[in-house]
Amino acid sequence: MNKFLALLAVVLLVSCKSKAIVTEATVPVTYLKSSKIIANHYNNKSDFSTLYIKANAKYSDDRQSQNVTAEIKIKKDEQILVSIRFLGITMAKASITPTSVSYYEKIKGTYFEGDFSALSQWLGTDLDFNKIQNMLLGEALDDLSKGKYKESLVEQLYRLDDLANDNTKKTFYINAANFSVQKQEITQTAEGRMIQVAYADIKEYKEGMLPGNVVINTYQPKGKSVIDLDYNNITFNEELSFPYSVPNGYNRIIIK
Repeated sequence: MNKFLALLAVVLLVSCKSKAIVTEATVPVTYLKSSKIIANHYNNKSDFSTLYIKANAKYSDDRQSQNVTAEIKIKKDEQILVSIRFLGITMAKASITPTSVSYYEKIKGTYFEGDFSALSQWLGTDLDFNKIQNMLLGEALDDLSKGKYKESLVEQLYRLDDLANDNTKKTFYINAANFSVQKQEITQTAEGRMIQVAYADIKEYKEGMLPGNVVINTYQPKGKSVIDLDYNNITFNEELSFPYSVPNGYNRIIIK
Protein backbone atom coordinates (compact mmCIF):
# COMPACT_ATOMS: atom_id res chain seq x y z
CA MET A 1 0.00 0.00 0.00
CA ASN A 2 2.92 2.37 0.61
CA LYS A 3 3.73 2.68 -3.08
CA PHE A 4 0.08 3.40 -3.84
CA LEU A 5 0.02 6.21 -1.30
CA ALA A 6 3.16 7.75 -2.77
CA LEU A 7 1.90 7.57 -6.34
CA LEU A 8 -1.55 8.84 -5.46
CA ALA A 9 -0.06 11.68 -3.46
CA VAL A 10 1.89 12.90 -6.48
CA VAL A 11 -1.41 13.15 -8.25
CA LEU A 12 -2.43 9.82 -9.56
CA LEU A 13 -0.29 9.06 -12.57
CA VAL A 14 -0.44 5.24 -12.58
CA SER A 15 -3.60 3.29 -13.59
CA CYS A 16 -5.75 0.73 -15.89
CA LYS A 17 -9.52 0.63 -16.50
CA SER A 18 -11.84 3.02 -18.27
CA LYS A 19 -15.45 3.99 -17.82
CA ALA A 20 -18.04 4.41 -20.51
CA ILE A 21 -17.92 7.84 -22.11
CA VAL A 22 -21.23 9.65 -22.06
CA THR A 23 -21.69 12.61 -24.38
CA GLU A 24 -24.32 15.28 -24.11
CA ALA A 25 -24.83 15.68 -27.84
CA THR A 26 -28.28 14.56 -28.96
CA VAL A 27 -28.21 16.04 -32.47
CA PRO A 28 -25.93 15.32 -35.42
CA VAL A 29 -22.45 16.68 -34.79
CA THR A 30 -21.18 19.47 -37.04
CA TYR A 31 -17.80 18.73 -38.55
CA LEU A 32 -15.18 21.24 -37.42
CA LYS A 33 -11.53 21.73 -38.21
CA SER A 34 -9.05 21.01 -35.42
CA SER A 35 -8.28 24.71 -34.89
CA LYS A 36 -11.94 25.47 -34.15
CA ILE A 37 -12.31 22.45 -31.84
CA ILE A 38 -9.22 23.55 -29.88
CA ALA A 39 -10.40 27.17 -29.66
CA ASN A 40 -13.79 26.05 -28.33
CA HIS A 41 -12.12 23.80 -25.76
CA TYR A 42 -10.08 26.69 -24.39
CA ASN A 43 -13.16 28.90 -24.23
CA ASN A 44 -14.13 26.60 -21.33
CA LYS A 45 -10.96 27.28 -19.34
CA SER A 46 -11.63 27.52 -15.61
CA ASP A 47 -11.34 30.93 -13.96
CA PHE A 48 -10.58 30.68 -10.24
CA SER A 49 -7.91 31.53 -7.70
CA THR A 50 -8.24 28.49 -5.43
CA LEU A 51 -10.03 25.15 -5.68
CA TYR A 52 -10.82 22.62 -2.97
CA ILE A 53 -11.76 19.03 -3.89
CA LYS A 54 -12.62 16.18 -1.56
CA ALA A 55 -12.75 12.84 -3.33
CA ASN A 56 -13.19 9.14 -2.79
CA ALA A 57 -10.32 7.27 -4.41
CA LYS A 58 -10.05 3.61 -5.35
CA TYR A 59 -6.77 2.07 -6.44
CA SER A 60 -6.21 -1.41 -7.85
CA ASP A 61 -3.44 -3.23 -9.66
CA ASP A 62 -2.54 -6.85 -10.36
CA ARG A 63 -1.94 -7.53 -6.66
CA GLN A 64 -4.09 -5.26 -4.50
CA SER A 65 -7.04 -2.92 -4.13
CA GLN A 66 -7.36 0.03 -1.73
CA ASN A 67 -10.00 2.64 -0.90
CA VAL A 68 -8.98 6.00 0.61
CA THR A 69 -10.10 9.61 0.65
CA ALA A 70 -8.17 12.40 -1.04
CA GLU A 71 -8.18 16.10 -0.22
CA ILE A 72 -6.89 18.22 -3.10
CA LYS A 73 -6.13 21.93 -2.76
CA ILE A 74 -5.11 23.98 -5.79
CA LYS A 75 -3.78 27.52 -5.88
CA LYS A 76 -4.06 28.00 -9.60
CA ASP A 77 -0.75 27.86 -11.46
CA GLU A 78 1.19 28.02 -8.18
CA GLN A 79 0.71 25.01 -5.90
CA ILE A 80 -1.17 21.74 -5.47
CA LEU A 81 -1.42 20.07 -2.08
CA VAL A 82 -2.73 16.49 -1.90
CA SER A 83 -3.51 14.68 1.36
CA ILE A 84 -4.35 10.96 1.36
CA ARG A 85 -6.30 9.61 4.33
CA PHE A 86 -7.29 6.12 5.42
CA LEU A 87 -9.88 5.83 8.19
CA GLY A 88 -9.40 9.54 8.87
CA ILE A 89 -5.62 9.25 9.34
CA THR A 90 -3.26 11.13 7.00
CA MET A 91 -1.12 8.45 5.34
CA ALA A 92 0.59 10.56 2.68
CA LYS A 93 0.88 14.17 1.62
CA ALA A 94 2.38 15.89 -1.42
CA SER A 95 3.20 19.48 -2.29
CA ILE A 96 3.63 20.24 -5.99
CA THR A 97 4.80 23.54 -7.49
CA PRO A 98 5.93 24.44 -11.03
CA THR A 99 9.54 23.70 -10.05
CA SER A 100 9.43 21.00 -7.38
CA VAL A 101 7.72 17.88 -6.08
CA SER A 102 7.76 16.88 -2.41
CA TYR A 103 5.88 14.09 -0.69
CA TYR A 104 6.03 11.79 2.29
CA GLU A 105 4.28 8.54 3.17
CA LYS A 106 3.70 7.22 6.64
CA ILE A 107 3.87 3.43 6.34
CA LYS A 108 7.60 3.22 5.60
CA GLY A 109 8.42 6.67 6.95
CA THR A 110 9.96 7.92 3.70
CA TYR A 111 9.91 11.19 1.80
CA PHE A 112 10.99 12.61 -1.56
CA GLU A 113 12.14 16.08 -2.52
CA GLY A 114 13.13 16.82 -6.09
CA ASP A 115 12.06 17.96 -9.51
CA PHE A 116 9.82 16.50 -12.17
CA SER A 117 12.62 14.86 -14.16
CA ALA A 118 13.50 12.44 -11.36
CA LEU A 119 9.87 11.71 -10.58
CA SER A 120 8.98 11.21 -14.25
CA GLN A 121 11.75 8.63 -14.57
CA TRP A 122 10.51 6.78 -11.49
CA LEU A 123 6.85 6.76 -12.49
CA GLY A 124 7.57 5.94 -16.12
CA THR A 125 5.82 8.92 -17.70
CA ASP A 126 6.70 12.53 -18.45
CA LEU A 127 4.87 15.07 -16.33
CA ASP A 128 5.04 18.61 -15.06
CA PHE A 129 2.96 20.95 -12.93
CA ASN A 130 0.67 22.06 -15.74
CA LYS A 131 -0.09 18.49 -16.80
CA ILE A 132 -1.04 17.51 -13.26
CA GLN A 133 -3.21 20.59 -12.82
CA ASN A 134 -4.89 20.06 -16.20
CA MET A 135 -5.52 16.41 -15.41
CA LEU A 136 -7.38 17.28 -12.22
CA LEU A 137 -9.39 20.05 -13.94
CA GLY A 138 -10.45 17.92 -16.90
CA GLU A 139 -8.43 19.93 -19.41
CA ALA A 140 -6.12 18.66 -22.14
CA LEU A 141 -2.77 17.60 -20.67
CA ASP A 142 -0.86 19.36 -23.45
CA ASP A 143 -1.29 22.90 -24.72
CA LEU A 144 -3.24 22.00 -27.85
CA SER A 145 -2.73 25.45 -29.35
CA LYS A 146 0.98 24.67 -29.80
CA GLY A 147 0.58 21.46 -31.79
CA LYS A 148 -0.84 20.20 -35.08
CA TYR A 149 -3.69 17.70 -35.04
CA LYS A 150 -5.77 15.64 -37.43
CA GLU A 151 -9.46 15.85 -36.63
CA SER A 152 -12.12 13.17 -37.05
CA LEU A 153 -15.55 12.24 -35.66
CA VAL A 154 -15.93 9.16 -33.47
CA GLU A 155 -19.32 8.40 -31.91
CA GLN A 156 -20.42 11.99 -31.23
CA LEU A 157 -16.90 12.98 -30.14
CA TYR A 158 -14.27 15.05 -31.89
CA ARG A 159 -11.02 13.09 -32.02
CA LEU A 160 -7.70 14.93 -32.30
CA ASP A 161 -4.58 12.94 -33.20
CA ASP A 162 -1.21 14.60 -32.70
CA LEU A 163 0.67 14.82 -36.00
CA ALA A 164 4.12 15.04 -34.42
CA ASN A 165 6.24 12.27 -35.93
CA ASP A 166 7.92 10.83 -32.85
CA ASN A 167 7.71 7.90 -30.45
CA THR A 168 4.96 9.48 -28.34
CA LYS A 169 1.43 9.27 -29.76
CA LYS A 170 -1.28 11.52 -28.31
CA THR A 171 -5.03 11.38 -28.86
CA PHE A 172 -7.71 13.63 -27.38
CA TYR A 173 -11.48 13.01 -27.46
CA ILE A 174 -13.56 16.19 -27.14
CA ASN A 175 -17.27 16.33 -26.28
CA ALA A 176 -19.10 17.78 -29.30
CA ALA A 177 -21.76 19.44 -27.12
CA ASN A 178 -19.63 21.40 -24.64
CA PHE A 179 -16.03 20.87 -25.88
CA SER A 180 -14.86 19.34 -22.62
CA VAL A 181 -12.26 16.57 -22.71
CA GLN A 182 -13.89 13.15 -22.42
CA LYS A 183 -10.75 11.05 -22.76
CA GLN A 184 -7.07 11.53 -23.52
CA GLU A 185 -4.41 8.95 -24.29
CA ILE A 186 -0.63 9.14 -24.42
CA THR A 187 1.25 6.13 -25.79
CA GLN A 188 5.03 5.64 -25.78
CA THR A 189 5.42 2.84 -28.27
CA ALA A 190 9.07 1.94 -27.78
CA GLU A 191 8.69 1.75 -24.01
CA GLY A 192 5.40 -0.17 -24.20
CA ARG A 193 3.58 2.39 -22.02
CA MET A 194 0.19 4.01 -22.29
CA ILE A 195 -1.68 6.41 -20.03
CA GLN A 196 -5.39 7.03 -20.51
CA VAL A 197 -7.45 9.56 -18.55
CA ALA A 198 -11.26 9.41 -18.86
CA TYR A 199 -13.78 11.90 -17.45
CA ALA A 200 -17.48 11.58 -16.60
CA ASP A 201 -20.25 13.50 -14.85
CA ILE A 202 -18.98 16.85 -16.09
CA LYS A 203 -20.66 19.79 -14.33
CA GLU A 204 -20.71 23.47 -15.21
CA TYR A 205 -19.96 26.05 -12.52
CA LYS A 206 -19.70 29.80 -12.91
CA GLU A 207 -15.93 29.36 -12.56
CA GLY A 208 -15.85 26.78 -15.35
CA MET A 209 -16.51 23.09 -16.00
CA LEU A 210 -15.16 20.27 -13.85
CA PRO A 211 -15.53 16.49 -14.03
CA GLY A 212 -17.23 14.61 -11.23
CA ASN A 213 -15.28 11.45 -11.99
CA VAL A 214 -11.69 10.91 -13.17
CA VAL A 215 -10.31 7.51 -14.12
CA ILE A 216 -6.58 7.36 -14.86
CA ASN A 217 -5.28 4.32 -16.72
CA THR A 218 -1.76 3.12 -17.38
CA TYR A 219 -0.33 0.06 -19.03
CA GLN A 220 3.37 -0.67 -18.60
CA PRO A 221 5.57 -3.74 -19.11
CA LYS A 222 5.79 -4.11 -15.32
CA GLY A 223 1.99 -4.25 -14.98
CA LYS A 224 -1.17 -2.20 -15.01
CA SER A 225 -3.22 -0.36 -12.40
CA VAL A 226 -6.17 1.98 -12.00
CA ILE A 227 -7.11 5.00 -9.91
CA ASP A 228 -10.79 5.95 -9.86
CA LEU A 229 -11.59 9.34 -8.33
CA ASP A 230 -15.08 10.53 -7.43
CA TYR A 231 -15.24 14.23 -6.57
CA ASN A 232 -17.88 14.61 -3.87
CA ASN A 233 -17.16 18.12 -2.56
CA ILE A 234 -15.95 21.06 -4.66
CA THR A 235 -15.58 24.72 -3.64
CA PHE A 236 -13.95 27.65 -5.41
CA ASN A 237 -12.09 30.77 -4.28
CA GLU A 238 -12.00 30.04 -0.56
CA GLU A 239 -9.02 31.17 1.48
CA LEU A 240 -7.01 27.95 1.73
CA SER A 241 -3.88 27.07 3.65
CA PHE A 242 -1.21 24.79 2.19
CA PRO A 243 0.69 23.38 5.19
CA TYR A 244 3.41 20.88 4.37
CA SER A 245 6.33 19.58 6.40
CA VAL A 246 8.03 16.19 6.57
CA PRO A 247 7.70 14.54 10.01
CA ASN A 248 10.89 14.11 12.00
CA GLY A 249 12.76 10.85 11.54
CA TYR A 250 11.62 10.09 7.97
CA ASN A 251 14.18 8.74 5.48
CA ARG A 252 14.74 10.51 2.19
CA ILE A 253 14.30 8.62 -1.08
CA ILE A 254 16.92 9.38 -3.75
CA ILE A 255 15.77 8.66 -7.30
CA LYS A 256 18.67 8.10 -9.69
